[in-house]
Amino acid sequence: MEVSVYGISDGNCIHCPMIKFLAPWIHATRPKTLPLAVSSTLLGSSLAEADGGFHWDVFSLAALTSVLLQILSNLANDYGDYAHGKDTADRIGPRRMVQSGEISPRTMRRAVALVGACTLMSGLILVLVGTEGSLPELKIFFVVLGIAAIAAAWNYTNGSHPYGYRGWGDLFVFLFFGLTGTAGTYILHTHRFPADILLPGASVGFLSTGVLNVNNLRDQATDAQTGKRTMVVLMGTQRAKIYHAVLLVLAVLSGCLYTLINYRSGIQYLFLLSLPFLYRHGLAVIHNTRSEDLNLELRNLSLTTFFFSVTFGIGVLLR
Repeated sequence: MEVSVYGISDGNCIHCPMIKFLAPWIHATRPKTLPLAVSSTLLGSSLAEADGGFHWDVFSLAALTSVLLQILSNLANDYGDYAHGKDTADRIGPRRMVQSGEISPRTMRRAVALVGACTLMSGLILVLVGTEGSLPELKIFFVVLGIAAIAAAWNYTNGSHPYGYRGWGDLFVFLFFGLTGTAGTYILHTHRFPADILLPGASVGFLSTGVLNVNNLRDQATDAQTGKRTMVVLMGTQRAKIYHAVLLVLAVLSGCLYTLINYRSGIQYLFLLSLPFLYRHGLAVIHNTRSEDLNLELRNLSLTTFFFSVTFGIGVLLR
């Protein structure tokens, strides 16, 4: 019995044809990124519950839409990097399914269209449910925001001018997977927008941007060779490592500032339990000399971001 690159047994079993069909698609969705996708939804919903405005249907739809948007981004990125010649055999990160030939470009385009349609449908239902009884302007705002998020997911590495190749990917992640994900979820629950809700949103945004930065640090050599001008390529390795440390610090400071403004009890600082993990991760990135080792740190920061959101939410609920 042998084990495939997906970690799935290749032995003779009745389910092998189905496994062989699904394995490339599961791999292309990058399941390890999905906890990161729901971090902002969890945090925004926890803050809404603490303020007496939580709704299960809003939470479920927001989580589903966030996951679909992340999968859409991953599939579109897989296709876009191949179409623009940015994926090569020298890639250090996980295998890309289109570049490796596991999934054809035409099939991936169809999958992107399907997931994009599902994301749009889920988002529209979320807006209808979350804005029920509110002003029409709020509905219009969230519909436009949702369409912008889907367009941004596609244009990151696709289209004639993909912004991910010009150093704007960090801003996209910060805005949509941080600020919008957290504050938007809170607003859909409560129909309120306290300005300080942007602070925990910024925390998740900085950490999510950090995940992208680790990804770009790992791929710096091949990105530079193929003309993909990420922030890491533009700044250089050493500045990118300093930038990474700043992102981690700003994430913690944003959380502390929000807690200080809304302080009721010490349990609200429960999210500081993530500090040892962030510190160890930060040191590993700063002292890294082997790009392939950053695959582990990418996963570590994704899980730490999820842990940060969960503990932040628990602290708020128990205050």
